[in-house]
Amino acid sequence: MCGITGVFVHGEGRIDQTDLTAMRDTMVHRGPDGGANWISPDGKTGLAHRRLSIIDLSAVASQPMSNEDGSVWITFNGEIYNHTELRPDLIRRGHLFRTDHSDTEVLVHGYEEWGLDGLLERIAGDFAFGIWDARRRILSLARDRIGVKPLYFSPQANALFFGSEIKAIIKHHGVERDIDVMAMYHYLTFMSAPAPLTLFRGIYKLPAGYRLQVHNDGHLEARRYWDAVPGQGIPASETRGLSDAALEDFYVQGIRKRLRASVKCRMMSDVPFGVFLSGGIDSSLNVALMSEYTSSPVETFTVGFRDHVHLNELDEAGLMAKRFNTNHHEVLIGEGEMFGCLDDLIFHQDEPIADWVCVPLYFVSKLTRDAGITVVQVGEGSDEQFCGYQKYMDYLRLYRDYWRPFRRYLPKFAQRGLAAAAGSIAAIRPGFSFNADILDRAARNREMFWTGAVVYWDILKRPLLRPECLQSYIPPKTVCDEQMLPASYFQPDSYNVVRSFLEQFDADYPGNDVLSRMVYNEFKHRLPELLLMRVDKVTMSESLEARVPFLDHRLVEFSMDIPMGWKTRGGVAKYLLKKAAEGIIPNETIYRVKRGFGAPMSNWLKSGFGKFVQKSILTSGLVEQGYFHTDHINRLFADHRNGRRENAAQLWVLFNLTAWYSYWIQGKEVGVA
Repeated sequence: MCGITGVFVHGEGRIDQTDLTAMRDTMVHRGPDGGANWISPDGKTGLAHRRLSIIDLSAVASQPMSNEDGSVWITFNGEIYNHTELRPDLIRRGHLFRTDHSDTEVLVHGYEEWGLDGLLERIAGDFAFGIWDARRRILSLARDRIGVKPLYFSPQANALFFGSEIKAIIKHHGVERDIDVMAMYHYLTFMSAPAPLTLFRGIYKLPAGYRLQVHNDGHLEARRYWDAVPGQGIPASETRGLSDAALEDFYVQGIRKRLRASVKCRMMSDVPFGVFLSGGIDSSLNVALMSEYTSSPVETFTVGFRDHVHLNELDEAGLMAKRFNTNHHEVLIGEGEMFGCLDDLIFHQDEPIADWVCVPLYFVSKLTRDAGITVVQVGEGSDEQFCGYQKYMDYLRLYRDYWRPFRRYLPKFAQRGLAAAAGSIAAIRPGFSFNADILDRAARNREMFWTGAVVYWDILKRPLLRPECLQSYIPPKTVCDEQMLPASYFQPDSYNVVRSFLEQFDADYPGNDVLSRMVYNEFKHRLPELLLMRVDKVTMSESLEARVPFLDHRLVEFSMDIPMGWKTRGGVAKYLLKKAAEGIIPNETIYRVKRGFGAPMSNWLKSGFGKFVQKSILTSGLVEQGYFHTDHINRLFADHRNGRRENAAQLWVLFNLTAWYSYWIQGKEVGVA
């Protein structure tokens, strides 16, 4: 993984080498092994690259890289796992390679041979890149299918800027910093801004599975080239007429085959690699399968808490490490370490990612890099595909026992009356807010499930936000014209985000079960913009590349064709993956109650740290502008501190938002450390 950035001037002006270098070097952490620029002869196009050497460590594999005649240039972040399969075909077609085994050069010649869409169809990997085609005078940007790698862009009057991180874009004097108020509104609900919005007004992130082309006149042309939809992984003929036993075996063997292949190809590296090990199913499968493909001990890394040992899985991780004879490393952290890392997190995240898992992730990443490891495999994506969260099972029961009967048998006037009554109760008893919001959604024909990580439901935003401050604005025509950014995102209603995902899905793929719709929703936002974004930003803060075997697109396509009944067979969460894991890892690991990777933030917010957070929020520039009711914020802290209500998630979302605003918009040191 590396850091990429660039500028395409389609109006007046030329690119300044000093500006491009400054943009590039905001991301030294993404590429400590070298940096370089390329600027076109006319000074209108500039590409820059920070290198983290992983595949083909030679100098000739450095970027930006061009084809033979310099008509195609690329700056690329990520890995193409099937590059060795594509290279021989390109050689047969007459392309000359200068490198020994660089995947970047496969992209250059693949673009020449197949064009952008043909290239994206053929490559398998995790990537973000910018390709300049001098003959056609088109800049092409693309983000991988799942969204493992981030890519930001900012269309300005005379130029377009792009980069792996927002800090590279805003380093240029031509890009202003301001908050996008509607992105903030949605962030409060989803813990991160939905793509293509970011908290920075006028700066966007390319959604997962999208490519964007910028023409010589500045016109943007965007297209979604892949989506996590049914119908791509299992031909109907392969399962037709199978008995239950044969069908289960088909699914289990299909999962095993694809997961093995995914783990194996993600061990492609010319530098040392390891794996984060929690002791649960996902990370243990990673360790077990990696052990099949190496004669050396796998390097494993675990983090725990010295002050809240009930959250630790150190014993479970240690047992797995012993079973597979890994070279195991552990780190323990407490409130002091958490306090000391927050400034770094605010800097490296660019925009708030309000998931406190970032704290232990930061320390296990640091442990890994300090041990000399450059590449690490992680377990994200398994629970979303195979229904591994208890919250998913709770929603499925809610749907079956209450949601469906409520909507089917109660007249609409009765639904609205009950929802209104529940809202009145929630105003007095905040602990009833979730129930009230569920009833409100049902009565208004809204989706039951929005995402597995919602903090501020609409009912919770009402006492928090001052509505007069939520001034909407006209959406940017250059982005909205390409249907990448629905105009409804600029209305103060976060349901519009969920609706934008599912309306088209239901139109194109009618009749899908409730779990398939939930999983699709997660692939549109929570996975790429929260879970994978936190992995990318935090691991790369330590110059560590994270790879995600469970999110190989071929496994995702297969899993999306498996019905809900098989993923939750017998009321067992993650049923099929557990069956696939049998014989690979111990049954006691497979069927142990899931604990989850977390942090004791609720307890920390009741200590002196909570007082610091409260003061930080209330004295922030964002709060001083009048967006929030401060009396409500004080009430949230008081109720949490006194144990009247669990408000840790709400408080953490606010702290991350206000700390981000202070640092990135106002230019003030947060002063955490």
